[in-house]
Amino acid sequence: MAPDGAEAALSARPLTADLWDDFEDLFGPDRGASSGCWCMWWRLTAKQFENGSREDRKVAFRKIVGTGPAPGLLLYEDDLAIGWVAVGPRASLPRMERSRVAKSTDGDLDGTWLVNCFFLRRGYRGKGHMSRLAGAATEHARAAGATRVEACPVDPARELQWGEGFVGIASVFEGLGFSEVARRSPTRPLMRMELG
Repeated sequence: MAPDGAEAALSARPLTADLWDDFEDLFGPDRGASSGCWCMWWRLTAKQFENGSREDRKVAFRKIVGTGPAPGLLLYEDDLAIGWVAVGPRASLPRMERSRVAKSTDGDLDGTWLVNCFFLRRGYRGKGHMSRLAGAATEHARAAGATRVEACPVDPARELQWGEGFVGIASVFEGLGFSEVARRSPTRPLMRMELG
């Protein structure tokens, strides 16, 4: 934490094996963030997800982190991990392609990267960190050679309950310059930024 009166330093860092302990602390060692997901929801079939335990998902995600490339970014306030954003090629997120609302419009699974999940530490929500994470994820994808970045956030018609915004909020992506390219559900636009 920053000293009284000083502004905390924020930085986004790719999740690599040496940062696993920070990620685990953010998600809760036993909890695994939202319902024990361990950021495996979009990587598994529904049956695989339901049949696996929290520990199974944690082990699987730790292996992904260990073998690389980084599947997302941690947002730090000084040395404390306060947020997470998952981002990677569509090809690494097969459940997205099976999703009626999130599937590709043209089948580009390698050049298109997806921002697909957010998690913020309690006490740090509602402070603009989702926008910081989404912007950092977009730049991370650009640096990795992505030709465009997509997201399928929620466009709420009402106030969201806790956890409903894990896919992101449409206004955050609009504010970063993403454009809607499809809407297969009233509240879930598919949004895109061409990286050119």
